[in-house]
Amino acid sequence: MNQYYAFIKAIETGSFTKAAEELGYTQSAVSQMIHTLEKDLSAILIIRSRTGITLTPDGAELLPFIRKICNSHRELLERRKEMEGLESGLIRIGAFSSVSSHWLPRLMKDFKEKHPAVHFELHQGDYTDISNWIKEGSVDFGFVNPYGINNLTTIKLQEDDMLAVLPLDHPLASLDKVPLQQLTNDPFILLKDGEISEALTIFNHYHFEPNIHYHVHDDYTIMSMIEQGLGISILPKLVLQRCPYQIVTKQINPPFVRTISLAYKDKRVLPIACRHFIDFILQRYRKQ
Repeated sequence: MNQYYAFIKAIETGSFTKAAEELGYTQSAVSQMIHTLEKDLSAILIIRSRTGITLTPDGAELLPFIRKICNSHRELLERRKEMEGLESGLIRIGAFSSVSSHWLPRLMKDFKEKHPAVHFELHQGDYTDISNWIKEGSVDFGFVNPYGINNLTTIKLQEDDMLAVLPLDHPLASLDKVPLQQLTNDPFILLKDGEISEALTIFNHYHFEPNIHYHVHDDYTIMSMIEQGLGISILPKLVLQRCPYQIVTKQINPPFVRTISLAYKDKRVLPIACRHFIDFILQRYRKQ
């Protein structure tokens, strides 16, 4: 196959010398490979001159076929790598805390039962962090709120109710549903999820202004602060599952949800193990 690649590279660079530099050969080796190819095909493919190289009519006619051979060979090598990758691949995921705590452990466990040699690398951050990690290639894919996300493919997985979170002795704790406007009176603990804040989105939508006293980046810290009576908050239902804190959660009136989506840049170029895990996630959560 080297003679085919040498021919293509010589045409792309317009020079045997440049082709040799890019392929890691000597100029004479490239010249010899192309001469061998011409001998095999019984045709002169290239004419050399002081200004560079040009294709002969036979070379121009055969060039598409030689490109096709090179592309098919590359695809064959990639497929072999992919088959090996599913047995020993690394899957890098960006996730926010509720997904990394309540979804991913079971997903990883079930996937590793089928593919025990696959390894996981989990990066935890806010929506903006995760979006940037995907774009720069630090992670293969991630979980995001698609609102405000651009230049990425997003696939909706679930909607997650946003709930009011109160201390046990709070006056609103006795209500079945808490009016949103009444959540503007107490000190509010705002969860900072990068450039997107679901709580602020809710308040802004209805033209209310919360009494923000704290900006916190961790859901569980907020729950602990509420338990101590430092304020109230609005958090997603998913993170409140198996809650270890003595707090009260209530539906909000009017209700509001966040969307949890899967995001990636280009699934076609992801490692095979990663693509299989994405499909595994979609099968799991699109059934619910």
